[in-house]
Amino acid sequence: MAASKDAAVNQPDPAQAADKQSPAKAAAKSKGIAVLEGLLGKESAPVIPLPGRKVEPPRKAGWQPKWLKKLRWRHAIIGASFLGLVAVPATLASLYMAFIAADQYHSTASFAVRSIEGGASSDILGMFTQASGGSTVSDSYILMDYILSERMAADADRRFKLEDVYATRGLDYFYGIGSDLPIEDKLDYWRDMVKVNFDHASGIMQVNVKAFEPKQAQAIAQFIVDQSDNLVNSLSLSARNDVLRAAQDEVLAGEARLSKARAGLRDYRDKSQEISPEEGAKLAVQLIGGLEGELTKLNADLATAKSQMSDDTPRIRVLKTRIESLEQQLAVERQRLGAGESASAASDPNSPDVAGRIAEFEELETEREFAERAYTAALGSLEKARIDANNRQRYLALFIEPTLSQMAQYPTRLLNALLVALGLLFAWGVGVMAYYNIRDRA
Repeated sequence: MAASKDAAVNQPDPAQAADKQSPAKAAAKSKGIAVLEGLLGKESAPVIPLPGRKVEPPRKAGWQPKWLKKLRWRHAIIGASFLGLVAVPATLASLYMAFIAADQYHSTASFAVRSIEGGASSDILGMFTQASGGSTVSDSYILMDYILSERMAADADRRFKLEDVYATRGLDYFYGIGSDLPIEDKLDYWRDMVKVNFDHASGIMQVNVKAFEPKQAQAIAQFIVDQSDNLVNSLSLSARNDVLRAAQDEVLAGEARLSKARAGLRDYRDKSQEISPEEGAKLAVQLIGGLEGELTKLNADLATAKSQMSDDTPRIRVLKTRIESLEQQLAVERQRLGAGESASAASDPNSPDVAGRIAEFEELETEREFAERAYTAALGSLEKARIDANNRQRYLALFIEPTLSQMAQYPTRLLNALLVALGLLFAWGVGVMAYYNIRDRA
């Protein structure tokens, strides 16, 4: 009991024990915070030695690792390349577009190649949109190539002096044209200043001409329209002449053939001295029949006279003489019918007979009839070709005359500056990516 009381008396008070432990806890807490700050890398945190850890001396303020120096040097090169290849050129391009590039005005004209073939349209829009029997699309493509051709550029140069119209304005050497240039360079510049758009569905062609003066742009556009109209008219006239020339050639060939057939038939009639061998054959047959009838009658009279008289009597001699004459005449007529060409050529055994003459005549007559029909058909074809050629005539339908601008539309300064900046940025980005790709693979 005494021992327990003594233990109880010696046991400290709880409040006093708490007061004694609070400084130890505070010291442990401050030490933990210092360790945490040291792990977080704060410079003000004290370095706490740990078991097995060597305390390194503090580093100098100007000392940096080698890899950090290399990284900063590479970044400096990339930044300088961006500044020199992207920022500065884009800025210069923007300044050029804003203060140096000269104003350009445009003139627009719209037209279409049409044909008058077919029925008339009920309204003006139908006149420009209706499809013709003879397609005009090929003519439109021909016209588009002609506008952008060297011939058009040369004609415009002779008319307007392109080196004077598009001479450099101020310091704008980029959009101006040089002097003493060959036609090839002028053609390239012409295609930059003149744009042609063709709508295949409607057949409408739009021409846009740019120049430094609005009236000059309008004059050049009007010149293009006039030259295009002349080209379409010449193409239409050429096509019409080709069609008519072919039909006229057929008529001339038919006429020559008919003349030849008629000349051959006329020569035959002059040679045979008869209009038609068939009619002559009919007359010869009738004549031979009459002679044969008369000869038969005389033979009957001769037989009757011989029964009553002697052969030396005058009547019998007369009958015999007449019979001999009729037989000779009958032989002549039969020879003429079989082989004689005419009465004067009856003794010619090589002269063609009636059948040969009829065959020759029928051949000549058939040729004449066929030539006449061919000639008549050629005349009809010529008339039809003339009507079709007149109906299929091409013409240039101008429905928007060259306009006169009041405000400059070109160059598109903001768009051009933006395109230059984007192009330079894209090229620079591709170069940087290629560098890093090669570096990573090395």
